[in-house]
Amino acid sequence: MTIDPLSWTELESFADFQIDTVNGSTNSQARLRLFGHTEADVRVTLYRDNHAWCPYCQKIWLWLEEKQIPYRIEKVTMFCYGEKELWYKKIVPSGMLPAIALDGKIVTESDDILIALEKVFGTLGKGMNDSQVIPLRRLERILFRAWCEWLCRPVMSAQQEQRHRHQFGEVMTKVEEALGNTPSPYFLDDFGTADVIFTPYVERMNASLYYYKGYSMREENPRMSDWFDAMESRPTYRGTQSDFHTHVHDLPPQMGGCYENGEPQARINQAKVNYGSWFDLPDVNYPEPANSSQEALQRVIKHRTNIIKVNPADDQLCDLALRCALTNMMNDMASDRLCMPPPDSDLALRYLRDRISVPRDMSIYAAKRLREALEKTASLSGDRQSPPIPIRHRRDQDPANFMVS
Repeated sequence: MTIDPLSWTELESFADFQIDTVNGSTNSQARLRLFGHTEADVRVTLYRDNHAWCPYCQKIWLWLEEKQIPYRIEKVTMFCYGEKELWYKKIVPSGMLPAIALDGKIVTESDDILIALEKVFGTLGKGMNDSQVIPLRRLERILFRAWCEWLCRPVMSAQQEQRHRHQFGEVMTKVEEALGNTPSPYFLDDFGTADVIFTPYVERMNASLYYYKGYSMREENPRMSDWFDAMESRPTYRGTQSDFHTHVHDLPPQMGGCYENGEPQARINQAKVNYGSWFDLPDVNYPEPANSSQEALQRVIKHRTNIIKVNPADDQLCDLALRCALTNMMNDMASDRLCMPPPDSDLALRYLRDRISVPRDMSIYAAKRLREALEKTASLSGDRQSPPIPIRHRRDQDPANFMVS
């Protein structure tokens, strides 16, 4: 049985997802965070990237959320998806991200920012210069370098690939040992600064090594798996968390290249990340919220004009195909009641499927629901894939098209 696509007005009646961006849970749409305080209490402005791709921005973002420090957010364009704003370069001539204004004084470099924040607002558990945190900070950098060596160098031989894999594994063994030094799932007795420091790049390692190297960091390291589970129990982390698809395609221009090894498991993993099922990926482990489809619908409706405008397909075709996909999503993709998309709309739907950005656009499960609906609806029209996602830049993600949150 086929059904007609819902109109935008009819779809809006299902989009009952709401979030308090100012005082509610951590979210990427916020421009102001008060945590029950007043604007007069705001002493910090965080300058971070529009897409929530910058790992160092995530570190400061997560710290502020955990400490519940009232702050404003100014979003800036990263080099890989557009030109840096002139107003920001007047504040920070280097254009570096992140930066903060603390009582009017600009501070750059994420570690320096955390130290400056600690001096004013106190530490998050044990601080940056604590004797237990300093060796963990060093370990995080060693892990980072081992990851870069494996991921960002072209594979010249099987021996080189195995050497880099082994070197990364040796450092992971030390990380596992560090996590095992306390009975808690965190790096120290309680969640704190050390966990914030590890979070951004460990999240990106988990995604990129799965996709490019066939190595599942979360599945192959039991204590790291427990750490991820503990992090995902925190609403603060959930609000900053990205998914595999976003990370593996935003990293190449940021890192100067990510190199796959061509091994069978990597090919299998790449197919899952690119084409689904996105619910089978080891990128998230907490239960799916009941309103994930409503969240996805609300976010698409908010930006539908620009979503359609930037899609390479004809506007009317894209509009109808998108409404079909959303109708199917809200109908739980019931096989006996499908909305058939217009002919030749597979490319339009898959173009959007490949450009959902988590958490910029929506949370991780909402994105999975939307990707699933777009792919299944596209498959009813054809099997063509959209053009490859750029790897030298991401100008297809120009933030000017999505400035309104």
